[in-house]
Amino acid sequence: MNNFLQLKNISKSFKTEKKIKVLKNLSYNFSKGKIYSLMGPSGSGKSTLLNLISLIDRPTIGNIKFNNTTINFNQNKINDIFRAKNIGIIYQENNLLPDFTALENVYLANLSINNNKDLALSKAENLLKKVGLSNRLDHFPSQLSGGECQRVAISRAIINDPEIILADEPTGSLDFNTAKDIFEILNNQKQSNRLIIFATHNRYFANKADYLLEMIDGSIKPTYV
Repeated sequence: MNNFLQLKNISKSFKTEKKIKVLKNLSYNFSKGKIYSLMGPSGSGKSTLLNLISLIDRPTIGNIKFNNTTINFNQNKINDIFRAKNIGIIYQENNLLPDFTALENVYLANLSINNNKDLALSKAENLLKKVGLSNRLDHFPSQLSGGECQRVAISRAIINDPEIILADEPTGSLDFNTAKDIFEILNNQKQSNRLIIFATHNRYFANKADYLLEMIDGSIKPTYV
């Protein structure tokens, strides 16, 4: 679907000792069936933009539309439900729950939208097997390598079959060969009814996207790859 996600005149400022404007009048339309990479130096607004798209944060000015429906950032509960059902998020530091096993970390994400524990366990186990972790289901994050933790994080992000996957430096803390394996798993999540956006400092991975978006001075400069 063209223009599945529409950003219109987005600005985002933070108040510390002085006002810091991170995003400046940013507009861009994203389509399903595509993978977009966000590149830019630290502080360029990549993570801020992903937080806005995930509805974790709200823009200072501007609006965000999904399927031509404008998000009302005052409807926190509705937005939380929308995020749980439609958006999968992968972080650089995986953010796994340390006191829960790999299997538990994944199936709990599915329980957030339904109460069928048996179905959630079955889906989680199948996903973890698909990413090569069939012998790590009962291991805790502290017992897993960085690459294994990211495989769990990807499984957690896709268990609800989201329309949008957002990944913030998903390979940033991994060695290059492990990063390639993790990126391949992420790349394999591309579907005609899904949008994937990932932020990276690594041009090798950025160039593998359908569209490379450079974050410059708080705005987006598209580059076709």
